[in-house]
Amino acid sequence: MIEIHGISRIYMREDGTPVPALRDVSFSIGRGEFVTVRGASGSGKSSLLNILGCLDTPTAGTYRLDGEDVSGYTDEQRSNIRCHKIGFVFQSFNLLPRTTAVENVEIPALYVGGRVDRDRALDILGRVGLAERAGHFVSELSGGEQQRVAIARALMNDAPLLLADEPTGNLDSAAGESIMRLLAELHREGRTIVLVTHDDGVAAYAQRELLIRDGLIASDRPLPGASAHAPDSTAAVPASG
Repeated sequence: MIEIHGISRIYMREDGTPVPALRDVSFSIGRGEFVTVRGASGSGKSSLLNILGCLDTPTAGTYRLDGEDVSGYTDEQRSNIRCHKIGFVFQSFNLLPRTTAVENVEIPALYVGGRVDRDRALDILGRVGLAERAGHFVSELSGGEQQRVAIARALMNDAPLLLADEPTGNLDSAAGESIMRLLAELHREGRTIVLVTHDDGVAAYAQRELLIRDGLIASDRPLPGASAHAPDSTAAVPASG
């Protein structure tokens, strides 16, 4: 699904001094894997996630997504890739505040230029346990419910890759666990998930950990405890706050 080879990302200060964020990074992520990316602040996690999400381009190296070299794509080409292949889940939810839950879920469909399928949006909200909250405004939802709306939005265009940046960072422990069980179930259904987190408990849901230090991959290791968190495919996902 993801092939990163020799990726570097260098930013320039106003005085022209180069600041390397990523340095000759290489790894691959297979279709259907659940990988967590960890590292201290300033280690390069955000730069890597921006490249994986086609929000930024590398200074050097190649990035192949689903067999397609997207390294040198234009803004328009990368936008098209994001619309069809990538779903984003952010720590701060990034929902439109004066719209309803179902209207937020429908947003990705607007970007692909197709007809907005209200029935599909409602079905997805039901899938994440929010069928009865579809008509509520964002301000009327709890933090956990807002994050579920954000996950539903990421699923609207049926993207095979989900990128989650500290998805439980603004939630209490109960809501955070509910969100992670939902992501684990989505992974069980075959989606590829790459998740950035500082939380050991959240990271334990993944199959594998990439540790970044000073813009380099410091370690790449399996997480054998991940199966303990995998929900039964027939179990209902709790819809707590």
